[in-house]
Amino acid sequence: MYGEAVALGAGTVLNALATGVGSAFALDAETTARVELDDSGVVDGSIAGAPDGDTRLIRGCVERVVGRFGDGQGGHVRTESDVPMAAGLKSSSAAANATVLATLSALDVPVGDGAEAELDREAACRIGVAAARDAGVTVTGAFDDASASMLGGVTVTDNSVDDLLAREAVDWDALVWTPAERAFSADADVARCERVAPMADLVADLALDSRYGEAMTVNGLAFSAALGFPTDPAVEAMPHADGVSLSGTGPSVVAVGDRAELERVRDHWNQREGDTWLTTTRTDGARVIE
Repeated sequence: MYGEAVALGAGTVLNALATGVGSAFALDAETTARVELDDSGVVDGSIAGAPDGDTRLIRGCVERVVGRFGDGQGGHVRTESDVPMAAGLKSSSAAANATVLATLSALDVPVGDGAEAELDREAACRIGVAAARDAGVTVTGAFDDASASMLGGVTVTDNSVDDLLAREAVDWDALVWTPAERAFSADADVARCERVAPMADLVADLALDSRYGEAMTVNGLAFSAALGFPTDPAVEAMPHADGVSLSGTGPSVVAVGDRAELERVRDHWNQREGDTWLTTTRTDGARVIE
């Protein structure tokens, strides 16, 4: 009983910590999960490149899927990823989505939009969100991040009720800067984020009006201040990018816009310590490989 699936990393339009409403967009960076089930009744896990990594989330995803669709199986789940961990690029959501789809594949449970599917990808995404809450890796449940990773494109969600408010296919070039430091979402100062709720409401209105670039920039300035990150990278990008934001709870910064203009931003960001890379958005979302 074997399954394999991939899911996508994502960037932030609106951080959901202030109001529960969030928005994110899928990036061309993949996490792969491989799940092999057996009759042991015990699930273990591993993360490539992180032998001491916390596997509670991916193990929890397998256990939830087996509890709903299986017959008490155990087994092993292993993930490997192009998405840096604890960098604000939705590595946890990507790992959860990929693991859920891989486990469903191992159990021969069809996922999709056709009549033969037992559940759709949005419903599969909610399984991973529930596992993330159980594992304590998220404050809001991160349905915004998870839905973008699973469905592709840009999504706007109400994380308080796991409701998908909007989804749109977008075709953007994107520039990502990730410094060496790491920031875990569960450690974010929620009280400080709640103080910028008026700005978050404005960002939500912009996003629901498909004004994503403006939304990103307002979000980035507000949440960089709330979470204690410098705004200098965003200011450097503003003359050239359609939008730029702190991604998640940081520390990564993501800009979107014309590729030639983003290359100019890259020249600035390359002078900073850390990794800078050009990529694109994705509209296809997560998928089963085997």
